[in-house]
Amino acid sequence: MGLADLAQLVRAPAALSVPGDVLAGAAAAGHPLSVRTFGVMGSSVCLYWAGMALNDYADATIDAVERPERPVPSGRVPRRTALAVAGALTAGGLALAAASGGRRSLLGALPLAGAVWAYDLMLKSTPAGPAAMASARALDVMAGALAAGPGPDRTHGTGAALRRGAVPAALVGAHTYTLTALSRHEISGAPARLPALTLAASTATALATALPAVRAAVAASGRLPERAGTACAARSGAAGGGARSTATRAAVVTAGALTYLGSYGTAQARAVREPSGENVRRAVGAGILGLMPLQAALTARSGATVAAAALGVVHPLARALARRISPT
Repeated sequence: MGLADLAQLVRAPAALSVPGDVLAGAAAAGHPLSVRTFGVMGSSVCLYWAGMALNDYADATIDAVERPERPVPSGRVPRRTALAVAGALTAGGLALAAASGGRRSLLGALPLAGAVWAYDLMLKSTPAGPAAMASARALDVMAGALAAGPGPDRTHGTGAALRRGAVPAALVGAHTYTLTALSRHEISGAPARLPALTLAASTATALATALPAVRAAVAASGRLPERAGTACAARSGAAGGGARSTATRAAVVTAGALTYLGSYGTAQARAVREPSGENVRRAVGAGILGLMPLQAALTARSGATVAAAALGVVHPLARALARRISPT
């Protein structure tokens, strides 16, 4: 087994969509960038790759018919090796979480690992499959919220982090649900109503992400006095700076939400017009990578606009890499 075979087994470029989950959760909890956050990002990437290898182990018989070019059915990677890779990456992901954040980070990583294994081995082909995958991505966001670090009261800090991470986790989970529902029809195609429904859900997700930031920017600009007297000049200047910061944040959030719809939404619209397996597969690929601008929008909405801009730079890189190694 060569490195190229291993990269195809774990869908290596698709893992670029993982750190943004952690970043969105950490930003919502108030501490987007820290050593602990980067450690949890690495842990989540390991668990994501483990899930991809485990998926190919579990689907070896199906892939032999539907995707014979994949590493396992083609014989380039033995099935037992795929399982060993999944186990090793899971152990590595849990160890990295423990090393970077101790028991608090394990509180996020253990349920995530459990969700990955349960989805691939038991739930993928059941009606609960999309919800199981959505919960895994939501747990990834929550792991980021926990990575932000506890407050003075450790228990209260954990609860507050989970509450703050709940909204971005729900929005990432909603996106993942639509993506997983579509992925079940990558080979045979889908009924036209399915991509139409997922497109409506994606549009609602983008609006729910962007509108709070836009409303805050409008409200901040409306509070500014038209003329500032001598006595209130300093306060007016501070208010102006705050309004500009809020407007910048709203612009970054809106750009991320529009990029998300421009990539994933456009691909879904194409599948609505012609719901063939090829178009559905393209929509799924766009949805995997389109998660990054959504994560950027959620990160910026919490005030971490610089970190959000970094995610925006990664998106075109991931799209370029996906032309070499399929993310699906």
